[in-house]
Amino acid sequence: MSDQHHENSVDRRRVLQAVAGIGAASLMNGRVSPAADDGPVAKKGRIKQSLVNWCYNKAWPDVDEFCRTAVQLGCRSIELIDPTHWPTLKKHGLTCAIAGSHGFRVGPNNRDEWDQCRDVLRKRLQQCADFGVERLITFTGMAKGLSQEEGADNCVEFFKQLVGEAEQKDVTLCLEMLNTRDDSHPMKGHPGYQGDDTEYCIDIINRVASPRFKLLFDIYHVQIMNGDVIRRIHEHKEHIAHVHTAGNPGRAEIDETQEINYPAVMQALLDIQYDGYVGQEFIPTGDALTGLQQAVKTCDV
Repeated sequence: MSDQHHENSVDRRRVLQAVAGIGAASLMNGRVSPAADDGPVAKKGRIKQSLVNWCYNKAWPDVDEFCRTAVQLGCRSIELIDPTHWPTLKKHGLTCAIAGSHGFRVGPNNRDEWDQCRDVLRKRLQQCADFGVERLITFTGMAKGLSQEEGADNCVEFFKQLVGEAEQKDVTLCLEMLNTRDDSHPMKGHPGYQGDDTEYCIDIINRVASPRFKLLFDIYHVQIMNGDVIRRIHEHKEHIAHVHTAGNPGRAEIDETQEINYPAVMQALLDIQYDGYVGQEFIPTGDALTGLQQAVKTCDV
């Protein structure tokens, strides 16, 4: 055997061994993982990305595995996950960018639901303060026959009573606008939700007038109800405390089948010097990891 043939054989064996090693690691979880030598999917990291737990907990029911996936992707957070899992996130060097609370089906627009909302929000505010979670989601609630004016007045009165506690604990309450147009799936749209207009939510925020009460700007929902996403990001830059993504239509992957230009939207966030998190919140239609790899790379501008 010539020296050249021997070297070629050795090189071929090394390549096959490396490929086999990557394949074995991938097959352990039944999905392809980013190669360790390639580093995280998010290379630039100028946009701080987060994974929204409810979208992907079926793909990763084990929180430790989900945390490892987030790290591989270059994400810094897993959000809207139960506080019992926050120590696991911390173990992997992650945070919870925003905590969950009372859910969108109840809200302070309805006075009969004030006690329920107050109890949940106060409990979460304390948990956030204790663990260093800086944001807490909240909602207007469902209209249930209330006029827009009455619902807004009730929200303002309620949040003015509560926001002092958020200020003392250095936690920002984030009011989310949701779309009411899509009735095809309980998590793709929310018919009957009162806060279904960006400017309606901004008006409530302005009337409460606290640095600890801001907007959760969900790009998917804003696109459906209002559009003009980039202009609205610039107009409301002082009020945006958290951002969510998903492809439209369908709240699916951020790919070529949907209409939102996510690189341009992410650049708009950089242009306004947004320093919060962008939570990936799409409902996977295929392999969850493949979709997340694409979404994280797309938003890594």
